[in-house]
Amino acid sequence: MAHRITLIPGDGTGPEITEATRRVIDATGVAIEWEVKEAGVDVMDKYGTPLPDEVLESIRRNKVALKGPITTPIGKGFRSVNVAMRKELDLYACVRPCKYYQGIRSKYQDVDLVVVRENTEDLYAGVEFDLGTDEAKAIIDMSGGKIREDSAISIKPISVTGTRRIVKLAFDYAIANGRKSVTAVCKANIMKYTDGLFYRVAREIAKTYGATFEWSDLEPEKGDETMQAEAGRGAGIVYQERLVDNMCMQLVQKPELYDILCMPNLYGDILSDVCAGLIGGLGVAPGANIGDQVALFEPTHGSAPKYTGQNKVNPIAMILSGMLMLRHINENDAADRLEMAVAKVIADGRDVTYDMKPDRNDPTAVGTSEVGDAIIRELKK
Repeated sequence: MAHRITLIPGDGTGPEITEATRRVIDATGVAIEWEVKEAGVDVMDKYGTPLPDEVLESIRRNKVALKGPITTPIGKGFRSVNVAMRKELDLYACVRPCKYYQGIRSKYQDVDLVVVRENTEDLYAGVEFDLGTDEAKAIIDMSGGKIREDSAISIKPISVTGTRRIVKLAFDYAIANGRKSVTAVCKANIMKYTDGLFYRVAREIAKTYGATFEWSDLEPEKGDETMQAEAGRGAGIVYQERLVDNMCMQLVQKPELYDILCMPNLYGDILSDVCAGLIGGLGVAPGANIGDQVALFEPTHGSAPKYTGQNKVNPIAMILSGMLMLRHINENDAADRLEMAVAKVIADGRDVTYDMKPDRNDPTAVGTSEVGDAIIRELKK
């Protein structure tokens, strides 16, 4: 029986990389019935919205979706379609593996990290009040002089519920994939109530999984020494904590020491790009958005509208997102073969886009579609 999956081409260069990805996934031999749905800036005139209801209905019905990048205006226009989809579908976990493949131009080669990012809370919850609004004035008055009167306001919610489920997912992922450590990343020395809550709940969850605690940036608070001793009898997954600024330095100096990084929304967005930089860039960085009911897979990078229609951009991040999708629907053999085919094309270095050549002006660089063709050839060997 074929898997029925929602396919959202996106806008900008999205349709080009989506088509290459669809052809590659079909070439694995997995039976998929694609239900194509439109979203993004290109459909605003047609539907009056960049996110038509039928897109969400399709994803809820099929439970799995593969999506190309969608443009988000900076500082104006509609809010991010990506954020809206995560909220509407309660896709509370963004899972972004960052793995080095031989042949990629990078100063780092021993990198195999997974960023597990909370997807619905934090500053990305969109609870904002513009300069001069009654709400902003009320918060400024409430601050007792801590906030300047000419301020716009963003609110940063971190809940027990949201923290609990993202940390649980990080530990479940570690167990399912043979990972050795989960590192909670925050700035709890400054934001003691919000980020402090994230750490407190993360420690409680780590205890239930029988993790071994390794303290670093923050010494355990009173009573945590007992929790550490009790937890140390467990499954052997190491739980540790890093302040986000220190984590940035650690990733630059010694990324090989880390495995799964679990953190709130904003830090996860920033650090996932840092980790992508370690492995050669966003062109090879896949992503998965996971909820209890549905899952949506998409590349980490944006829509690069200036390259629209030029058959130029790198489709590998989206193809690897398709690989993650295949694992999610338990087509593990196909996922393994696809990842191996991608790795071979990258290592060979001939049929890759300009951004993966030693010289970005190399005339032998191929286009989006041709990368897909090369991966399909490897799959058929």
